[in-house]
Amino acid sequence: MSKERARRRAVLEAERAERLLKAERRRRRRIAARRLVPKVKIGRTGKLFARRSRGQRSVIILLVLVALTFIWLLVDTVAARIGLSALVIVATPALTVLVLDRRI
Repeated sequence: MSKERARRRAVLEAERAERLLKAERRRRRRIAARRLVPKVKIGRTGKLFARRSRGQRSVIILLVLVALTFIWLLVDTVAARIGLSALVIVATPALTVLVLDRRI
């Protein structure tokens, strides 16, 4: 009877060792795969233009200010100035995405 129990125990220990080896291989594969996949933040960051570099944000702000300046200097009626200014402000995020092509 004890020989039978010893044999069963040996088989169970061998199966357990095999399962642990497979689990370790799986863990190593996952770690290697994670190294290959770039880390990308998903979702909103909570900041305006947060996915842009400092230089890109500076250029965007400069272009918007130049456009607003030209609008207020060259357009005669106040209603047209306000309308065009609103259009520039509303269209800036969409144009930024289209031009810089970062978000999909």
